[in-house]
Amino acid sequence: MSGEINVTNPDKPKQVLMVIANPSTSTTLGIPVGFWGAELTHAWHVFKEAGYEMTIASPDGGKCELDAWSDPRDESKYSFGDLITMGFISTPEYMALIDETPALKDVNYDEFDALVVVGGQSPMFTFRDHEGLKHALKTFYESEKVTCALCHGTAALIDVKLSDGPYLIEGKTMTGFANVEEEFADNYVGQKVMPWHIEDAAKERGANYVQGGRFKPFAIRDGRLITGQQQYSGAEVAKLVVQALGT
Repeated sequence: MSGEINVTNPDKPKQVLMVIANPSTSTTLGIPVGFWGAELTHAWHVFKEAGYEMTIASPDGGKCELDAWSDPRDESKYSFGDLITMGFISTPEYMALIDETPALKDVNYDEFDALVVVGGQSPMFTFRDHEGLKHALKTFYESEKVTCALCHGTAALIDVKLSDGPYLIEGKTMTGFANVEEEFADNYVGQKVMPWHIEDAAKERGANYVQGGRFKPFAIRDGRLITGQQQYSGAEVAKLVVQALGT
């Protein structure tokens, strides 16, 4: 954020582009869906401690919304104990970044060292077919920059093809929201939540899909590709980014 003093690295801090989903509607549940708070805020916290500077964008720009269950203030209390997200949403300067996101088409990718695509429920309905987001992932990866996605944000990776033809994730070791976690969510809600599954789609594209256990923090790095399993993996992804980039 402009105006902040960067004590950790005052000379040339690393720049991270974080992409959150635009609001959408679940085609299975018929409810409003957005991005998952902790996947943004926990990664943000790690990056801040490393002295990085972050920019939040969205595929189409404009005001974005947290998935209700990821908001510590929500009456469900599903994320009531998430103090990092509570601190973020209680800071007006940070929430302004969510209220007025630039569209990817207006972002200069040359200015950034890494791309982090945040998950949530909306990505499963909006990310996979978004040409601008696929272009961003391809551009960062082929520019040999650190390229990341986590949880259902990995939906954006499934159909990305490289310039020489193969899918980006073909032959890559990666993770994302696991089938066992989808099954838990379906049982918790009482019906099918997602129209398709990350794990199945990744395997269909030739990826070496791995996971660290149901709802366990887990992230994996394969060269410059970093992926996180689910909503508890934001900090794990960010730590691998810092490991890859340094400070």
